Amino acid sequence: MTAAPTTAVIADAPPTRSLLQGSALLWGTQFAFLNPAIGLLLVTLYDATPVQVGLALAAYNASGLVSTLVVPTRADRSGDYLRPLMWCGAFTIALTTALALATTLPLAVLALVALGGPAGVGIGLIFAYQRYTGATSSQIMRTRAVVSFAWVGGPPLAAFLMGFFGSRSILWAVAGIGVVGLLLTRALVRAHARSAHPSAGAPRGDRMTVALRRPDVVLLLVTFVALGAAVSAQVSAMPLFVSQRLGLGVEWSGVALGTCAALEIPILIALGRLVARFGPRRLVAMGSVAGVCYYGLLTVVHGPVLLVAAQVLNAPFIATMSGVGLTLFQDVIGRPGLASALFMNTTRVGAVVAGPVVAVGGMTSLGYAGVFAVCAGLVATGLAVLVGARLGPLSRRPARPVGGRRRAP
Repeated sequence: MTAAPTTAVIADAPPTRSLLQGSALLWGTQFAFLNPAIGLLLVTLYDATPVQVGLALAAYNASGLVSTLVVPTRADRSGDYLRPLMWCGAFTIALTTALALATTLPLAVLALVALGGPAGVGIGLIFAYQRYTGATSSQIMRTRAVVSFAWVGGPPLAAFLMGFFGSRSILWAVAGIGVVGLLLTRALVRAHARSAHPSAGAPRGDRMTVALRRPDVVLLLVTFVALGAAVSAQVSAMPLFVSQRLGLGVEWSGVALGTCAALEIPILIALGRLVARFGPRRLVAMGSVAGVCYYGLLTVVHGPVLLVAAQVLNAPFIATMSGVGLTLFQDVIGRPGLASALFMNTTRVGAVVAGPVVAVGGMTSLGYAGVFAVCAGLVATGLAVLVGARLGPLSRRPARPVGGRRRAP
C-alpha cells in the first residue's frame, strides 16, 4: 500500500466528491450508450458488412489500447489528471459529432480511430486522479459502483432513443452528455485549485518500460487478462447460449446480465469496506472462486430461473475483478495513471482473447455451454497465477509510493 500525497484532503472534500461521482456517472452513461451501439450504427448508418464491422471495431479497440497507455502515463509526469480528462471529453463530443455527420464508412472508421481511442480514456483518468489525491479503496470502489449503475440503465435507454428517434439520436445524446461532462470537469478543476494543499508533485514509481519488466507486474497482467477474457466471452456468448442452448427469447440474456449489473452496485460498496480488512488479493481470489462456480454452473443450466439466480455468483466475481482489481494494480504500481492504464488494457486484451474462446467453446459437444466451461478454466488459471504470485517471493516487493513515502506496515 502507498502513502497518501499531501493533497489527500481533496479526495473526501464534499464538493469534490460530488463532482467526481457526477463525472463518473456521465462518463459511464456516455459509453453505456455508445459502445454497445457502435456495431449497429455502422450497419444502419453506413451499410457496413459483418467483415467491415469487425475490422472497424478492431481498429477502434487498437486505438483505444494505445491511447490508454499514452494519455494516463503522460498525466503521471505532471500529476495533472483533470486537464487531460477535459481533452477526453472534447474528443468524445468530436467523435459523436463526426459519426453523426459522416456520409461514408471510411470517414466513420477514421473518426473511431482518431477520436474514439483518446475519448475512451476518461474513466481511467478519474480513478487515477482519485488515487493521486489520496482516495481510499472504499472511495474508489464507490465511484466504480456509480459506473456500474450507469451500465444498468444506459443500454435500455439507448435502445429506446434509437427506436423512437432514429440511430443518429444516440450520437447527439452522447454529445449532449459530453458537454455537461466538460462543464462538470471544469468545475472539478476549480474545486481542486481551491482545495489543494501544497502539491505532491509528479507521482513516483517505475515508468512503464521498467514496470513491464517486473515479474510481479507481468503475473498480475496475466491474471487479469485471463479473468477479463472470461467476462468478455460470457457477454458475447450469452445471447447465443440463451437462444440456441436454452431455447429462450434473446431478451433473457439481457435480463441475466442486467441482474448481474444491478447486484454489482451494493457488492462494490461492501467490498470497499472489506478491502482494508482482507486485502485486495484475497478478495480477488475469493471472487475468482465464485467465478469458477458460476461458469461451472452455467454448463448445466437448462432454464431461465437458474440462469438469473446464478448471477448471485457472477456479480461478486465481476465486482472484485473490476473494482478491487483496479485498487490492486494501484497498490502494485506506484504511478496512478500507469496503474489505471494497464488495468484497463487487460480488459481490452481479454476481449481479443474472448473471440477464440467463444469459437473453441462453441465447437465442443456442449455447444455454447462449452464457452462457459472454457471460461471456468480461464478463471481457474488466473486464480492459480494470482495465488502463486502471492505465495512466492515476488509478493514481497513493496509498491512504489505515489507521493514519495511508504505507509507503515
